[in-house]
Parts: sequence; C-alpha cells; structure tokens
Amino acid sequence: MKHSTIALLSLFSIFFFPVSWATSPSTSVQDNFIQCLDNASNAQPVCIEFHTPNNSSFATALQSYKRNRRFDTPTTPKPAVVVTAAHESDVQATVVCAKKVGIELRIRSGGHDYEGVSYVSQVPFVILDMSKLRSIEIDIENGTAWFQAGAILGEIYYAIAKKSKNHAFPAGVCPGLGAGGHISGGGYGNLLRKYGVATDHVIDAQIVDAKGRILNRTTMGNDLFWALRGGGASSFGVILSWKVKLVPVPETVTVFKVNRTLEQGATDIVAQWTQVVDKLPNEMFMRVWLKTVNGSHAGEKTIQALFVGMFLGRAKELVELMNNRLPKFGFQQSDAIEMSWIESVVFWADKPLGTPIEVLLERATKPGIYLKRKSDFVKEPISNAGLEAIWKTMIELEDVAMLWNPYGGIMNKISENKTAFPHRAGNIFKIQYATNWMAEGIEATNLYLNKTRKLFEFMTPYVSKNPREAFLNYRDLDIGTSSNGDYEKAKVYGIKYFKGNFDELVRVKTNVDPDNFFRNEQSIPTLPSCKL
Repeated sequence: MKHSTIALLSLFSIFFFPVSWATSPSTSVQDNFIQCLDNASNAQPVCIEFHTPNNSSFATALQSYKRNRRFDTPTTPKPAVVVTAAHESDVQATVVCAKKVGIELRIRSGGHDYEGVSYVSQVPFVILDMSKLRSIEIDIENGTAWFQAGAILGEIYYAIAKKSKNHAFPAGVCPGLGAGGHISGGGYGNLLRKYGVATDHVIDAQIVDAKGRILNRTTMGNDLFWALRGGGASSFGVILSWKVKLVPVPETVTVFKVNRTLEQGATDIVAQWTQVVDKLPNEMFMRVWLKTVNGSHAGEKTIQALFVGMFLGRAKELVELMNNRLPKFGFQQSDAIEMSWIESVVFWADKPLGTPIEVLLERATKPGIYLKRKSDFVKEPISNAGLEAIWKTMIELEDVAMLWNPYGGIMNKISENKTAFPHRAGNIFKIQYATNWMAEGIEATNLYLNKTRKLFEFMTPYVSKNPREAFLNYRDLDIGTSSNGDYEKAKVYGIKYFKGNFDELVRVKTNVDPDNFFRNEQSIPTLPSCKL
C-alpha cells in the first residue's frame, strides 16, 4: 500500500514535461487533459487507461458502477473522459492534469452515490474510476486490514472470513458498496450499536491531495485525518486506501426476518420498538422496513412492517431477550436462525438461506432501477396515534418505503467531534426514505420524487429539529447545494450533515485545498476571505 517510484516519476513528468500545448487556442480542455495523461504514461511502463466519447469502450466505462437510472439517460451530462485507475500514479496524474487544465473531477468507487454526484456534473468534467484499485490485506495477528478505495464491502468481508471466524469489520450491509466513499461518509451498519460506525475504526489512510502528493496519517496531519473520517473525503482529495482495526464477533450469531401487518398488530409492535430499541443490549441490532402492501381484501391497502435483526449470540438468548423487552412482538424460537457472521452478511444482502458466501464477490456493473433516497433522525418515541397518521399518509402515497435503523448502544458514548461524523448520542433511530421505480421518462421521475418529498415533509413533527439532521451517505440534493463553494449556501446542508463539525471541516478544507479544486454540489467549501 506504499507509493512507488513509478508514481513519483509519473508526477515528476507531469510537472516538468514541456507544456507549450496547454496555451494553444486551437486545443480544447479535453485535448489538453488527454495530452497531460499521455505525458504521465510516458514515465511509467503501463499506460493510463482512459476512455473518451470517441472510444467504443466509453459507454461501458461510463455505465459501470452507476446504480441509479435517474442518471443514465440521454440528457444526463457526460464526462469528457473516464479514467480507470490501475495504479496510484494514475490517480496522481489525473488529479494534477485536471487541476492544470481546469476541468472538474468526479471520483467514483462503488457507485452507490444516490444523487450521482460521483459521476455527473453540470460543468465539463472527468470521472476518476477507482474500481480497479481493490487490493485487500488482512493481518489477523494484529487485528487490522488495509484495503484500497475500490474494494467493495463484500470482498472485504469475504477476505476477513477466509482468515478468521471471529473477526469482522463494522460497515454497511450492502456488499456492493465501495470502501472509499462509504467509510469517508461514516459507514453505518448492523454492528453499529456494538462497535460504532466504520469511520470509528480507521487507524490510517492514504490520500492524493490537490498537489498530487500521496499522504498518510503522519504526513497529512491530525486535522485532515479527522476530516476524512465522516466528512466526505471527496472534498479534500482522493482516498487511495484505508487501514482499519477489526472487531471480535462470536462464531455463531443469530438472525431473523419477520413480517407483521397492521392486522397482525404492527402498530403496537412498532410503537414498542421506538420505546426500547435504543436501550437493548449492544449485541442487538433490529431494523424495521415499512412499506405499503395489498391488504387481505380486494382493493385494500395496509402497512407491512418487516423486522430484520441480528444478535451477537445464540438463539436461546435472543428469544428470551425479545420476549422480555418486546413482548408485543410474539417472537418464536422458529423465527431465530443461527449462522456464522459471514453467513449473516449474505443474509443481510437478502440472499436465500444457503447461498454460498462467494456471492459477496459479485459486482453489479449496470444501472438497475430509478431511485430516490432521503434521511432523518428520530429522538423521541412515536405514539400509536402518530404511527397511525404515518400509515395513513404512506397508504395514500403508496410507493414510498421507510427503513428505520436503530441507534443507541456504544454510539451514546462517542462524542460528536471525535471524528467528523456527528450523529451520536440522543438518537433512537435513523430513517431512510426509499422510493424505487422502473417507469421511464421525466413525468414518472417527477411523480415519484414528489411522493418521496411529501412523506418527508409529513414526517417533520417526528424527527430532529434545529437542525433537521441528515446522513451524508444517503446523499440528498433537496436539502441544499453549492456548486461554486459558496459558504452560506453550503452551510444550509453542511449543518444538517455535520452539525457542529461543519465549520471545523471548512477550516480544514481551506488549509488543504484553498483553490477548492475538489468540489461537487454538496462539498465542503473554503472559508470566505472575510473570515480568515
């Protein structure tokens, strides 16, 4: 994971190769950028792989790792170039060349960015695709792992399990998430109540800064290392790799997946869940997925509450815990399924029981569905009357689901400013609003976007206030944008994502990237000159 002589030679060539072409009025920014990459390639044995609209490979390179069809339409802005990095020096060259010629850079690893910010821009831009930088090194003796930004969580979990049955990493439940963006935004997963978010376990990192330098924890300094852990690394540079501390898990864990409809007492169960879920033992994680389904009578709609959980222990203990703390649930021994931790990863990926763990190595490389996501945090239990009002609105809208993800546990003991990720004590659960559709066209898109926004607006009385908090990894451009790095505009979304950490992130940004090279619609801005 250390930078090489080749990388340094490549960077040297970019800085010192004659650049008379760069000022020629007959050459475009795209041509200048490509020429700069060619110069860098001349300094290393392997050429930098890039794709332009003139290449037959461009469409495939562009579509790979897009997850949202909203940003895969004929009118979606396309990049001038897609650079597929295969070496650290490719990343350095891309950063230096993009800055030199004045073209915007978007960085894509797993491609799960809900608003397409990692692969779409309204100004001329290039995509830096990190998906080939995916090496993983597991050190069980020291309980650590190094992995590159393009490694997906499924590959990381698989590599850990091949070395140990008693080690894990507390990150997300979706195996296709790229490590680069997921961890830098926090990294919420089903080990959160026991071990916190993924960011809490980062012990080193490598990043390419705006000068094209490869920095690690020592050379980047404490301020930038703090900012990368939860502040969104793409505002500060390009993450190359993370070093993390692994956590212990028992050889056997217990999972469950149980449906309850309104007719089966879902309102009482969910109300009780909001009262106790953040106070359960840290070994317990239990989410609720709420959606509108067909009722028992023709033409009737109802709400289905799907409870999905994991307990770091045996089934007998789980049954006792559920019946003591959530008696309205009516949990049965037959609901509990014992398995290894790595098998539970497959279970959480919604694969059939018995699916081989090798499924975690699969990479989806084409857009699947149209989607919209939003987020909220809830700090007070919701009454039966409140839930019934929510059910009524959901049934009217019909297509918008919600995932309620528990908080509490160790999160109550971690300070909001330990890392840049601020959402800690005081939260009962986090909401993800989820709307998926397959119908094409702007009318369909507007219909489903408006439905999602209506439910979000209806939930205002039940969620956090001043600020109404939001989760960066569930990116939502509805809550504010600032393409040009305007501080006041950025503060609107920045306070929601980062609370009291926002201004400190701005100070770090101003120090490490004063030209605001690394920017997007919701990036951290530089500090206004009047406040310096």
